[in-house]
Amino acid sequence: MKKIAISVGDLNGIGIQLILENHEEIKKYIEPIYCIDEVMLQEASKLLGLPIPSDFQTVNRVAKRFTIEPSKVTKEAGVYSFASFLKAVELSKQQEVDGIMTLPIHKKAWEMAGVSFKGHTDALREFFFAPAIMMLGCPKMYVALYTEHIPLSQVVKEVQNVEKLSIFLIDFYENIEDKLEKDETIGLLGVNPHAGDDGVLGNEEQYIVKAREIAHKTIGKEVYTLPLVPDVAFTPKSRKQHHHFVAMYHDQGLAPLKALYFDEGINISLNLPIVRTSVDHGTAFDIAYRGVKLNNLSYINAIKYFTT
Repeated sequence: MKKIAISVGDLNGIGIQLILENHEEIKKYIEPIYCIDEVMLQEASKLLGLPIPSDFQTVNRVAKRFTIEPSKVTKEAGVYSFASFLKAVELSKQQEVDGIMTLPIHKKAWEMAGVSFKGHTDALREFFFAPAIMMLGCPKMYVALYTEHIPLSQVVKEVQNVEKLSIFLIDFYENIEDKLEKDETIGLLGVNPHAGDDGVLGNEEQYIVKAREIAHKTIGKEVYTLPLVPDVAFTPKSRKQHHHFVAMYHDQGLAPLKALYFDEGINISLNLPIVRTSVDHGTAFDIAYRGVKLNNLSYINAIKYFTT
């Protein structure tokens, strides 16, 4: 059974409730090590009215103790959530765990804490000096993002970078090769409406085709489709043919994914020396510490990914 370090996210949010409510369930799949110290764990447990399991593995000296303020964005919570994440990364680098799973942080709290990174993926790229690939989804459909958090006006320039796109396609395939079904092809999306309509609505697809050709020469076989028309790429028929897709920009891939599988989707960082998964939702300050039973599908799926 794999040993997984779990960073607790923003303690003013729902992450710690997910942890306490689902400890018995996730033990079926992994051996969890929670990156929280006993003092903060006891404070959260008391506020939530949830018991701490007797076999709950924690770590020492995460960060300075602070007072949990449910549903509030605070510098102290940002400091602790970043420190919890750093502890999980440290355990991974020391090969004490087989992977890390991260619960939701609040980006503004990180900023208030003086953290320069916008999120976990950005930080992991720097920590491991590797071009991490962001893939989101669930066993029914996974979507990798070629560009992530950039303005739409910059996407075309990135698509026209054939070398960068071809490297991305090669790296992505190599990271998921063992998870593809026999003869499964990866759905490669165009960027223009109707995938350009042979240049009538834009010619950026020619760069995607060139990058695809370069990638296939390196891989040694054809694994990507020709650029798919984006508005029909995720139809039921298409999803029967493809379980993995590459979107050219953030909303192109995530809007259909979240419309179809919002509750069960997860975030996976690929192309790193470690495997990192995360829930695909935020801190949910609107329901944190209010006695609401949480939907655990995303959390459980993020844990199960280590067993596939």
